[in-house]
Amino acid sequence: MSFLNPDPVQISVDLLKELIAIPSVSRGEEAAAKHIYQFLEMYGMEAGSDHHNVWAYAPMFDADKPTLMLNSHIDTVQPVDGWQTDPFQPVEKAGCIYGLGSNDAGASLVCLIAAFIQLSRHQQPYNLLFLASAEEEVSGENGIRRILPSLPPISFALVGEPTGMQPAIAEKGLMVLDMVSTGASGHAAREEGDNAIYKALEDIAWFRDYRFPLHSELLGAVKMSVTQISAGTQHNVIPGECRCVVDIRSNECYTNEQILQTVRQHVRSQVTPRSLRLCSTATPPNHNLVKRALEMGRKPFGSPTLSDQALMDFPSMKMGPGESSRSHTANEYIRISEIAEAIEVYFDLLNGTVI
Repeated sequence: MSFLNPDPVQISVDLLKELIAIPSVSRGEEAAAKHIYQFLEMYGMEAGSDHHNVWAYAPMFDADKPTLMLNSHIDTVQPVDGWQTDPFQPVEKAGCIYGLGSNDAGASLVCLIAAFIQLSRHQQPYNLLFLASAEEEVSGENGIRRILPSLPPISFALVGEPTGMQPAIAEKGLMVLDMVSTGASGHAAREEGDNAIYKALEDIAWFRDYRFPLHSELLGAVKMSVTQISAGTQHNVIPGECRCVVDIRSNECYTNEQILQTVRQHVRSQVTPRSLRLCSTATPPNHNLVKRALEMGRKPFGSPTLSDQALMDFPSMKMGPGESSRSHTANEYIRISEIAEAIEVYFDLLNGTVI
């Protein structure tokens, strides 16, 4: 089949169903990556692959042109409880496709592939690169972070994630802290020990109440949440240690290093970041592609959820079919009408646009 004549929407729907039927939970994307690789080659694209990541360049690559990257991820989360059907078997019903990864981000992936093939058939003022990346859901070392250094310089990236086809031009970063409060064990019946839980409570209260002064127009305030706590061995032993996990969502006003420094200035517990690399991102509203999206009636916004944008040190925009609220839920679905809209919008947004 060809995108030149038959319906690209139906081809994309068929590809999405095929991918749903190939389990691709993070770090287990090999079979799905191979399927995408073969699909691209079937349409005459010279594809490459490395550790479950797949990419392809449009013909007539010119080193003097800027490079536009279309990117979405192959992997899914583990299926949650509550599915009414087999999450790895696509079900089409009432204009919707149900299945794990249908919304996040299978629909974006197949629509970007359709746009990539269509755009490649026209001379563009930029080089066009498509990348299907692995391990996005776990921010893994062998996902996009592994591939970017081997690609040519990227001038702009369009990242496919479910946004209702509205352009997210800013995205909150993520830093996870492991916090350890230390006291001393003792018998609960006597005046012994130094309760680590009580020490942790003071720091937990600080995370609850502190407000970083700088707010972002698109992303709002930095958000800190204590999300896990573990302490104690039994009811009659004063706990000598209390462990907590803190989830911090940053705006573009602060680096993760700056936030960590502030935390350490205010809490007594030991805090250790799991990573500092998932920083907030923002693309200027006057960028050509943002202005083009505005001309098309799209409404730029700031996204509270993390994506591979966090690992991109070049301008990017997150935009795709579906809704973020459906992601990581039972009975995940995408509407076929959303796939049709996305293919059309992607092509109109990018065809002939100067980046």
